[in-house]
Amino acid sequence: MARARIDDAAGTAAVRECGADAGGASRDIRALAVRYTLQLLAEKASGNTVEVRVPPFGAVQCVAGPRHTRGTPPNVVETDVATWLALATGSLGWSDGVATGRIHASGQRADLAGELPLL
Repeated sequence: MARARIDDAAGTAAVRECGADAGGASRDIRALAVRYTLQLLAEKASGNTVEVRVPPFGAVQCVAGPRHTRGTPPNVVETDVATWLALATGSLGWSDGVATGRIHASGQRADLAGELPLL
């Protein structure tokens, strides 16, 4: 069952409240901010080739290409909440995140540099 779409006003307000490090916001606000930005990514880069995971709040499949249906996907991106929100808002660049180990990306298509930032 698909989740209801998060309203843009509520989503951007949550992202703003999280700020640069996401540490000061409540768990509910961080969850809303992550889910909203994952929603934006899925809308911008629709597809099922890459799985983006931001534990514990969400995961989404995106990027056009071969569809993955069973087991661990070959193209996975995983980050923590603060890193994901920094990527989504443009305060952290993709290459810097990968170079510092804040982004764990595996697979030939697991490069979201062209899709970020989202806001």
